[in-house]
Amino acid sequence: MMKNKFKMSAFALVLGAGAVFTAPAALAQSSPVMCPGYEKPKTTLVGERTGKKVQKAFEFYNEDQVDEALNILYEIDPSEDFDAAYVNRFIGNLLAAQEGKGSKALGYLNQSVEPKVLNDLEHSQTLKLLGDLNMQENKYTDAIKWYNAWMDFTCKEDADVYTRLAQAYYEAGQLDKMIEPADRAIALYDKPNKNPYVLKLTSYYERKMFPQTVAVAEELVRNFPEEPRWWTQLGFFYLSVEDFEKGLSTFEMAYIQGYLKKVNEIKTLSQLFQTNGMPFKAAQILEKHVKSGLLEDDADMLASIANAYHQAKNYDKAASLYAKAAAKSSDPEHYRKQGTLLLVAEDYKGAIKALNNALERGVENPGKVHFTLMEANFYAGDFREAYKHIQEAKKDRSLRRNAAAWEPYIKEKAKNRGINI
Repeated sequence: MMKNKFKMSAFALVLGAGAVFTAPAALAQSSPVMCPGYEKPKTTLVGERTGKKVQKAFEFYNEDQVDEALNILYEIDPSEDFDAAYVNRFIGNLLAAQEGKGSKALGYLNQSVEPKVLNDLEHSQTLKLLGDLNMQENKYTDAIKWYNAWMDFTCKEDADVYTRLAQAYYEAGQLDKMIEPADRAIALYDKPNKNPYVLKLTSYYERKMFPQTVAVAEELVRNFPEEPRWWTQLGFFYLSVEDFEKGLSTFEMAYIQGYLKKVNEIKTLSQLFQTNGMPFKAAQILEKHVKSGLLEDDADMLASIANAYHQAKNYDKAASLYAKAAAKSSDPEHYRKQGTLLLVAEDYKGAIKALNNALERGVENPGKVHFTLMEANFYAGDFREAYKHIQEAKKDRSLRRNAAAWEPYIKEKAKNRGINI
């Protein structure tokens, strides 16, 4: 795209007001300068000797013989400042259209504008071209200089130039200076253009100005609602300012519209349901996308779904899922959670089996598991086992007092049943 722009500039150069032959009416342009009190100066033309060679060079150029055109232009040794600037501009435009010649083109273009002798249209076009070419060559500070020079010279405001200026400030690491040109671009575009919004958002985000980032992301969603990524980005930005309610509503709207396609997006939606007190929905979302194949049917995912059902107080379902997770992972923690939930669900035999599996596999904090096993065995009526586990639980200093309080109670219940401990 940039290459075509430069070729058009070369064409305009030869057919512009300073050419030695007449430009077609279709190429007539509005005033190049809009400054208050501006009066168009007298047009300067190249000398006859220079003009003939320029016209010959253009004929080669028009036949796509760019090297031949350049060779003619290189041979010209103008004596007049305007002729020299004009030829330098032509050479610079032709070089700019050739791959790898950007740096060389900049040298000629710089020489063409430094004397400030070109006609206003040619001068303004070259200032803008210098900005574009410096951007292409990663010379961002110079690009900023030339874009500002174009605006100072023409007194014009152009949405594309403001957008490029904001981009140049970004590349130059001057993040705070991006906002003003981005805002001007937003105001000037006839139809909303996402680029200045994205630049503005980037400036705020990289400076960790998250409330301002959220505000720009909201504008992106309002102006470009058909773009899935703006919805998900806005949702994540809400999380950065801990507005979990808006984060959920944004992700849910995106989900309804079919915009959530990635694993982390579905997981985030599920987490937001849990954070906002809707764990049952969180579990359902995860289960649905495990069945669809988007989410892995592995132990970690099963445990996540189980945790959501646990929060929803669906203990049987949660315990069943922890059992499936344990079967895949053999993780003692999964067995412990299964056993604890089965105890709550009053499935004491199932709880005892799961908790013993946890102990056999080296669960952390075995004292707590022994304490839970004491409860399961006690309620199952096996007081001897309950008493055995309470002795183990007493070895854990954090549980010693509670375990000691249970000990006489277990003995009494056993005695009442005629059981000798």
